[in-house]
Amino acid sequence: MILGSLLAFGALAPALQAPKADEDILITAGETGRRGGRLLVSLHSDPKTLNPVAAVDVPSKQVIALLFADLIHIRAYTQHTEPALAKSWKSSSAGRHYTLELRHGIHFSDGHPFDADDVVFSFKVYQDEKVHSPQRDLLEVGGKTIQVRKTGQYQVDFELPQPYAAAERLFDSVRILPRHLLERAYEEGKISQVWGTATDPRQIAGLGPFRLKQYVPGQQIVLERNPFYWKADPSGNRLPYLDEIAFLIVPTEDAEVIRFQAGDVDVISRIGADNYATLEQAQRARDYQLYDGGPGLEYNFLFFNLNDLSSKQLPDIGRKQEWFRRVEFRQAVSAAIDRESIVRLVYRGRATPLWDQVTPGNKLWINAAIPHAPRSLARAADLLRSAGFTRREDGVLVDARGQPVEFSILTNPSNAQRTKIATIVQDDLAQLGMQVHIVPLEFQAVMARIFDSYDYEATVLGLVSGDADPNPEINVWTSGGATHVWALSETHPTPGWQAEIDRLMQAQTAILDYRKRKQAYDRVQELVAQFDPVICLVSPHVLVGAKNTIGGFKPAVMGDYVLWNADQLFRTDLAEKR
Repeated sequence: MILGSLLAFGALAPALQAPKADEDILITAGETGRRGGRLLVSLHSDPKTLNPVAAVDVPSKQVIALLFADLIHIRAYTQHTEPALAKSWKSSSAGRHYTLELRHGIHFSDGHPFDADDVVFSFKVYQDEKVHSPQRDLLEVGGKTIQVRKTGQYQVDFELPQPYAAAERLFDSVRILPRHLLERAYEEGKISQVWGTATDPRQIAGLGPFRLKQYVPGQQIVLERNPFYWKADPSGNRLPYLDEIAFLIVPTEDAEVIRFQAGDVDVISRIGADNYATLEQAQRARDYQLYDGGPGLEYNFLFFNLNDLSSKQLPDIGRKQEWFRRVEFRQAVSAAIDRESIVRLVYRGRATPLWDQVTPGNKLWINAAIPHAPRSLARAADLLRSAGFTRREDGVLVDARGQPVEFSILTNPSNAQRTKIATIVQDDLAQLGMQVHIVPLEFQAVMARIFDSYDYEATVLGLVSGDADPNPEINVWTSGGATHVWALSETHPTPGWQAEIDRLMQAQTAILDYRKRKQAYDRVQELVAQFDPVICLVSPHVLVGAKNTIGGFKPAVMGDYVLWNADQLFRTDLAEKR
């Protein structure tokens, strides 16, 4: 340990503050655990910041999630909302006005009291266009900001510009900030620069289950129990149970697996199928257990370049777009791809085939009526013939002008699974007479071609939503959306089906009745499956593991798969303290 770079305070676990009579403690459900001990987990890189206002990278967000809290929380295990810093709330019948009742008598991790002023201050910061927080766009409805007003020491009113069906879920994205520590930095225009990784832990306070204890760059970041945390177990014991959580910086998944096998890490998340198979062989002997949680919210897909290339000098791609724009061509490609082989060969069976963008892991929004058509080369050939394609005597597929059907798929070799998917697609389409070439490029180069130059023909990509709700997907499925990857230049919908998706995605944002809203999104899924703007392929399973000595472990398929309930995790290998 490099003492010169160690930032720490308090050598011992902080003494718990017994719940007071005027403290609005949230009593949780679940088993009662044991207090004490340390949990060792891993991060693939150092966090860039500990500031919720500036964090965009995954390691920063993972640590920040344990230091701060939100008003209304999306429970990762159920995918439903639940009370958090707001103990209750009510909305107007029109769905525009929300009143949140805050918890009384609770404190930040430095002991300073929390109230409505902190909430109003937090929203002011996140909504300030000069701050450029990643949350700002989420806090706009219909292009206008949400109005926030304090109506009592523990009451806050929110006025939405228009009805918004997922309004409750917006509050999950806002980590509440301590006004007493950050107001001056905000007034000086420096709010985005505070709370870097070199900050003295005593200067950072949140409302999460843990607080920062020490950080050794490149080695570890240690969190200790927040003695003022506002949750308790069914027996009235203040949470969290653990004294500490230590994040070890482990750069690669292979290194992470080795450390997990050696017992240096207590839980492991986002394991690839190959490493899962390796760990599975030794789980009984090594005293750990692996969990296949089934499909999460990630969907991997193939898509063709449907951008408007009129301003680009890309004539070869423009010519091939005559094929790509034919729905029969895309349907034929989809029919020819052997999704079951992808599941078996790429993921060792630990993935689920997909025909649209909503995975079985999304319990609230999946359309179970979407047909799962088996692979059919005969159907693919019929579709191609109906679109004017024929096979020459040498087996090569040609279009109506006699041009051979030949195109490339971009991949990034650093993602071995998607490269393998592209290779299987290449082999499957060869059986239709298509000549497909795999073009490996570094990931950033692939992104530049997709989002900037449009210099590509097809690619395999994956997206994962942070929430089960449809609204985070609006930018993917509506024309002009920032992640409308197959046609980023499409500002106005050309095909009728795209216009219908646009209308449905916008309409569902304001439908307050869940059943009616789901009908709208079910139809979006039908359109995606029918017209294949992207050809959905598989959803990788959520693969995680934990030592048998970790109690309360319940992996989820959204959010942080293994630490979403970190405040209720405990060690079973400690002597029980009373």
